[in-house]
Amino acid sequence: MDKIKIAIVGVGNCASALIQGIEYYKKYNTTQQVPGLMHFNLGGYVPGDIEIVAAFDIDERKVNKPLKEAVFAKPNCTKIFYPDLPDYPVKVSMGPVLDGVAEHMKNYPPDKRFIPANAEPEDVVQVLKESGAEIMISYLPVGSEQATRFYAQAALDAGVAFINCVPVFIASDDEWIKKFESKNLPIIGDDIKSQIGATIVHRVLTKLCMDRGVKITNTYQLNVGGNTDFLNMLNRDRLTSKKISKTEAVTSQISHEITSEHVHIGPSDYIPWLNDNKICFLRIEGEIFGNVPINLELRLSVEDSPNSAGVVIDAIRCCKLALDRKIGGLLISASAYFMKHPRIQYPDEVARTMVEEFIEGKRER
Repeated sequence: MDKIKIAIVGVGNCASALIQGIEYYKKYNTTQQVPGLMHFNLGGYVPGDIEIVAAFDIDERKVNKPLKEAVFAKPNCTKIFYPDLPDYPVKVSMGPVLDGVAEHMKNYPPDKRFIPANAEPEDVVQVLKESGAEIMISYLPVGSEQATRFYAQAALDAGVAFINCVPVFIASDDEWIKKFESKNLPIIGDDIKSQIGATIVHRVLTKLCMDRGVKITNTYQLNVGGNTDFLNMLNRDRLTSKKISKTEAVTSQISHEITSEHVHIGPSDYIPWLNDNKICFLRIEGEIFGNVPINLELRLSVEDSPNSAGVVIDAIRCCKLALDRKIGGLLISASAYFMKHPRIQYPDEVARTMVEEFIEGKRER
């Protein structure tokens, strides 16, 4: 099979986990049982077929540095499970800062925050074209509304497919979907789900309650962590789309009416020493037979960035299948299964079946 040439926007913890994973899974072959992936072989493509040909960031410790160095540079703090990366022929390009850096971050230690480089942004469209990238992955910080739209437009201008892993509404917005349809470029989004993360667990438990006849009366999901994502989200003004994305992902599974005052889902606090470990506190209160009360509490602790990397690897390969099949526009099945805020919400078991049908060629998108 051909290589899948990707460009990465934001060489942070998520990019580090993804790149390490691409190299880590090269040691497996198709006859082995492979841990940690939903699919090892997806439509003929394995993780090792993914090739990074361009990368963009704004931090002075990453810009103009070799990719293999940038993925381990501060403020990255995710677990290093594959340190021996190859010498990629890729240096990190300077992107436009726009709204990618929250103002309050300057009050925190340098190794915990972004430090914008004193450099002029490169021509993103030109870099994409010269690199031969087929797919762009956006790992921009939460609240980067302007920056996400800039890169989405750059993907269109360069003729590159787009996977939006952040909670800015591109692949769930009809106007943007039409733009990608008109260029016959696939798009997947918005806001990546983790493999076993707070949102997917909350969705599953909510759906279980619905299937078993429980009336949910109150629910919350509180998340804490110590990476730059949680530091960034201390600015609550950057959370509007994030809260919508996470809340709709859960409430879409509730079949009865429940008002916003009885649902609280979102980040809670930044705890520096947790680094990339994310801890979720989840509670569901409801009524069972005879309106008798029931409540459920769960604590989930997981390394945040590797938890999404396997999902992104599947999204990349589904996007490549669409390119191979000359399918443009929104990939409905991949967005529904891999993302928190797809254009159309489906129960996860339905979305999974849709993805499998897409992979097998039984479903166009």
